Amino acid sequence: QLQLVESGGGSVQPGGSLRLSCAASGSGLEYYAVLWFRQAPGEAREGIAVISNRGEDTEYADSVKGRFTVARDNAKHTVYLHMNSLKPEDTGVYYCAARLGRDTAGLVPEEYHFWGQGTPVTVSA
Repeated sequence: QLQLVESGGGSVQPGGSLRLSCAASGSGLEYYAVLWFRQAPGEAREGIAVISNRGEDTEYADSVKGRFTVARDNAKHTVYLHMNSLKPEDTGVYYCAARLGRDTAGLVPEEYHFWGQGTPVTVSA
């Protein structure tokens, strides 16, 4: 059973940056595509960035394109989300989720079978 733990969330001013990490227990993350999604209070889940199992393919939601970058280090069993030029509307709880296989399933969180517990991000002045 794959277990995922997110870290790196916190409070930041608009225009600031954060790096989130998604660490997998044990080995084997290299066999999984990984999605980052978020949920703001009272809002639906929003898939924002996904990376294939070896990092060849990535996809981003329009809301974060050009500001966020997803990357992975399979030797460290970790996937990262680099977030720059943060805006108040980026506030929410950020989750990573994994799906076994090379290919991603797009930005739909329900298509990924293993989820972490989330890390909160607050962007405010």
